[in-house]
Amino acid sequence: MSDDTSRSEGVPAANDSSSISRRRLLAGSAATAATMGIAGCGGVLGGGSSSGAETVTMLLTPGTPSDARRRYKPVQNLLNAEVDGAEFEMTVPTDYSAIRPAMESEQAEIGMDDVTVLSKPDMMDIYGTTVTGGSAFYFSMMVVPPESTIGGPEDVEGKTWAFADRLSTSGSIFALYALQEAGLDIGDAPKGDPVDFDGSWTDHDQALQRVSQGKADGATTWSGNGLPHLPEDHDLPDRVQEQDSFIETMGTETPQFKAVWWSFPIPKQPMYARKSWESDIKTEAGEVLRNSTKDKIEEHYPDDYNEEELPFTTLNDTSIDDYQPVIERMNAVGIDPAA
Repeated sequence: MSDDTSRSEGVPAANDSSSISRRRLLAGSAATAATMGIAGCGGVLGGGSSSGAETVTMLLTPGTPSDARRRYKPVQNLLNAEVDGAEFEMTVPTDYSAIRPAMESEQAEIGMDDVTVLSKPDMMDIYGTTVTGGSAFYFSMMVVPPESTIGGPEDVEGKTWAFADRLSTSGSIFALYALQEAGLDIGDAPKGDPVDFDGSWTDHDQALQRVSQGKADGATTWSGNGLPHLPEDHDLPDRVQEQDSFIETMGTETPQFKAVWWSFPIPKQPMYARKSWESDIKTEAGEVLRNSTKDKIEEHYPDDYNEEELPFTTLNDTSIDDYQPVIERMNAVGIDPAA
């Protein structure tokens, strides 16, 4: 299969780097807002357990809370089974901007998103990059209805487009960068409104729903969410075919769309712990996660768990340098990760 089958973003050099620039999207977030944005999703933060074990709060990636908790349940079960003296709880923030204040105010111990790590890397100890199906990469993708005449980012001008969270790497930032590179004026997006097209920001699932409901001409999502909505015979770029771990899910969800653009391979989300968390459990948890295998994770599946839901099998060694292409695109669309 050829990379010419759909529009794509050029692959950056391995040493891509950038300086911090333009608007500061994350400024003004407060610990109070973080409490509302996280505690409201379920679970009590920062408390001890009734068994006397240390309570460890893990913040999952924002999006669809019930689905995220179910998908990561084997990881939670694994940690609870193998780390003595700890009770691991999972909470889903309402959005990405609530995560860093929660870490700074010590309401949570473990996170798993790149935005927070990039915003303040000195505050975090990175465990590693998540691996699923043998791959530590995923893709941002643009999808449209099968009958659409949109063929790539340059055709989005004058259209209505659905995005995921404003700070989502795959569901917002990479797509805005691609639209900008295609010559469109993104205006104040993702913080405000674009100029050359209409945009809406919700989450990955709702973005696709807006397209299916006729409320948007197309949507941006991540490959694990979008591939199930492509027909099984949909042609894929070579890099997607070779490096994405969700290929086998194609054709399993309705409605079906067609993909008109793919990013280069994006490092999957890192797992990290806040540096101020002083506990032996911090080290033990990292060892369990890095030494995990697919077979070991399978031992901790809940009843009726679908293997296609699994977002994690183990961790690869990683560093902040691996995420430099993400920083470059954040800067290009006016997000200062350090704000």
